[in-house]
Amino acid sequence: MAMTLTSPAFAQGGTIPTAHTCDGQDLSPAFAWTGVPAGTVSLMLVCDDPDAPNGTFRHWAAYNIPADWTGLKAGHGADPAAPGVRQAVNDFRKPGYGGPCPPRGDKPHAYHFRLAALGDWIVSASHAARCLEIQELARPLEIEAVELVGFYGR
Repeated sequence: MAMTLTSPAFAQGGTIPTAHTCDGQDLSPAFAWTGVPAGTVSLMLVCDDPDAPNGTFRHWAAYNIPADWTGLKAGHGADPAAPGVRQAVNDFRKPGYGGPCPPRGDKPHAYHFRLAALGDWIVSASHAARCLEIQELARPLEIEAVELVGFYGR
């Protein structure tokens, strides 16, 4: 059974509600997942905007999520939901989630929320690690991944 990633806030290819953007409350959406593969030790959830004018903009990396979790509540924010769950510094230079905030007048950007099942914990990252660093540390640990893509324009 392949992993699935869903959100009650938006469907695959749908519009991300304003509450989850810089124009609203900037709260992370709620997520649910199923089908975590055998051998998974931890999970990582990231949000990237490959449509950003200067290359991929990294909005979020939550990692060391226990493998037995089945989702995250809305508003996970900059405070870990539980001991052990860590969040990287995003490209807004803040830890935690930074919602979609594309330049006004751009076509709607695609925001890729990617859940990765990892075969170990990410232990070598500093507390000031950036999202890209976490993604690079996770790459060799990845067992399986799934994406949920939402759109937002201003």
